[in-house]
Amino acid sequence: MKSFRRVLRLSLRRRMSLLGILLSSLVIAALWGANIGTLYPMVEVVFKGDDLPSYVDERLAEARVTVEEQRVELIQLNDELDELQQRAKTATDADTKASLQQKINTTTFEISSAELAQTATKKSAEWLSWAQPWIDQSAPRGAFPTLVFIVVMLVGGTAIKLVALTINLMLVQYVAEGTVMELREKYFRKSLHLDLDHFGQNGSANLTSRLTNDVAHIAVGVSTLLGRLIREPLKMAVCLFGAATVCWRLLLLVMIVSPLMAFVMHHLSRAIRRASRRAMEEMSSLYGMLNDAFGGIHVVKSFNTQAYERARFRARVQAYFRRSMKVALYNTLARSSSELLGLTMVGLAILAGGYLVINQQTHLLGIRMSARPLDVGQVLLFFGLLIGASDPARKLSDVWTSLQRGIAASNRVYEIIDEPIRVTEPTNPVHLDRPHRSIEFKGVHFQYPSGPMVLRGIDLTIQHGETIALIGPNGCGKSTLINLLCRFDDPHQGEVCFDDVAINRLATRDLRRRIALVNQRTVLFDDTIENNIRYGSPSADAHDVVRAAKLAFADDFIRRKTPDGYQTMLGSGGVRLSGGQMQRIALARAFLREPDILILDEATSQIDIESEQLIHRALETFLENRTGIMITHRASTLAMADRVAVLDLGQVADVGTHHQLLASNSFYRSLCHSDLTDAA
Repeated sequence: MKSFRRVLRLSLRRRMSLLGILLSSLVIAALWGANIGTLYPMVEVVFKGDDLPSYVDERLAEARVTVEEQRVELIQLNDELDELQQRAKTATDADTKASLQQKINTTTFEISSAELAQTATKKSAEWLSWAQPWIDQSAPRGAFPTLVFIVVMLVGGTAIKLVALTINLMLVQYVAEGTVMELREKYFRKSLHLDLDHFGQNGSANLTSRLTNDVAHIAVGVSTLLGRLIREPLKMAVCLFGAATVCWRLLLLVMIVSPLMAFVMHHLSRAIRRASRRAMEEMSSLYGMLNDAFGGIHVVKSFNTQAYERARFRARVQAYFRRSMKVALYNTLARSSSELLGLTMVGLAILAGGYLVINQQTHLLGIRMSARPLDVGQVLLFFGLLIGASDPARKLSDVWTSLQRGIAASNRVYEIIDEPIRVTEPTNPVHLDRPHRSIEFKGVHFQYPSGPMVLRGIDLTIQHGETIALIGPNGCGKSTLINLLCRFDDPHQGEVCFDDVAINRLATRDLRRRIALVNQRTVLFDDTIENNIRYGSPSADAHDVVRAAKLAFADDFIRRKTPDGYQTMLGSGGVRLSGGQMQRIALARAFLREPDILILDEATSQIDIESEQLIHRALETFLENRTGIMITHRASTLAMADRVAVLDLGQVADVGTHHQLLASNSFYRSLCHSDLTDAA
């Protein structure tokens, strides 16, 4: 519930809309009760051949007579009480005193009841006196004109209620959608700052599921809370208030089952919340399975594993189906329980009210229910108001289910928003002039969460303007070293320094502005070629983009081999381009950034020889007076490096030029194998 309260705090920012929701809900509730209230004048006035002005006159006269009768009754009761008290003072026998004391208590209770009844009658007379002039002027004479008047008022009240309901629903939707819009932005902002290993452990499918499916449940929960959970209880309160006005003691009697309803709903709500969370977890797994199948569609088709993927999908869908059915079961139980208990309440009212009217009694089970016997119109109105209260109560069971799902979803969403991040910004960042003089790894140790130690005391210095290649077997820590340099993570021991200043003392934006990274897996977005090159350099104009593309030898194929040149839409993942073309666009994007450090992580490992040669020519020009760091095993790329660092078991095993290592390092020779032999 704590997370859902945080969602509601976002909703509270729209104060005027919330005020409109409250006011429109009050109008709806008042007219809901008023429409039911028309039952009484129909039964007691119209169907008896009377009209409203005459009826009010008669009731006012009766009320004045009743007040006088009650005044006399009170005098008699007070006299009786005085006599009993005098007798109790003089009585000597203990049994007699106890009997008199019991009569005193009974008489005192009757006096209190009579006083309350007299007060209610006086209030009724005052209200009738206030309403009498207005009714005399407005209400028609005659039974049928009165019926027409009541029906017109009923239809008019319903029309106003529907207008208020439309306003209410639109305001609720506005607040709910605005709230989840802010929540989505907040969630996405935090997701972009999560540590990289979080994506590896949970996968983007889990994040996507929470952003779409779970936030949709939150939207339903918020709209339910601000809509029905305000509107329906107000409607119920108006009906219960009306029923209490008719006979409040009878209302208390029939409300005896309400604690049982509260107990049942409390336990069902916990079960619904638990089941909803598990259903959302199954949906996250389903998203992950779909990502795997669609992302690896080439592998699926080439290995003819469509049947296997269908079986996996069927298993996930069936698991989600089972969870959803459990939620549906609890929802049905909540609705059935509330409807049964509501009907039980109405049934008790019918039995109790029917007994009082049929026998013209004022007491039930020895308890005074009313000052005077209830008439048929009052009892029918009482029944109508209770039924009017039971309808919102029934709807509240659905409201409760939606609310519990929203609470469960908000917990999952805020798990990500509250996820601690290891890489934090320095309180007082240090500013360094560009370009730097050197990069130093000083005794760097690093271990991923719940994983083995990857780096075990790396010591390496890279001078500005130097190109260094990192080589080693899989898992030796090459990419981890790059991640630490980009500060995607921080070392557990040791430091990564720019000019003897640890990079965790630099602002992250300042650090990464100095770096351009080109990965083995080229990432292009569903946008134009121009915007893909400009990505990360939003201030660059079209001339800068073309200049960077020419430097990366991408301009020629962009103009000649794409339908709209730089305005060609690439589609998701750049599927319309070859691997070499995609890599050159990625290089152009890096060149446009004008970085001090260019990092190539296996950037030429999966492209054709022609593209590789063009990229090498581009790099030779661009890396002049810049620091280059390359992870590669291709001999032609290694030959470009000023030095090569051999990593093994998380340590720097050897450092030297390409030819020096070929001559002196057997591990380097065996690792590079035929590529290095060709280069020699």
